[in-house]
Amino acid sequence: MKRAIAGVLLVMAFGAGTVFADGGRRDRRDIRHDEARIARDRRELRRDLDYGNYGAARHERRELRRDYRDLNRDRRDLFWDRR
Repeated sequence: MKRAIAGVLLVMAFGAGTVFADGGRRDRRDIRHDEARIARDRRELRRDLDYGNYGAARHERRELRRDYRDLNRDRRDLFWDRR
């Protein structure tokens, strides 16, 4: 009985290891999504400034700051995961 339980726990441990071994694909995908979001927000900011909608431009600047912060965190995490 002890061997069966130990075997099941060992198989679960090996299975859990493969779940976490994605090789950084999720991090790179998240970085690409952040870059696309930044490009969209920059277009919206330019549009708002062209139309004189300064309230919306302020909102877009806040979103850009948040997106740049998120992008920098993702890049830092990817760097530290590779060390």
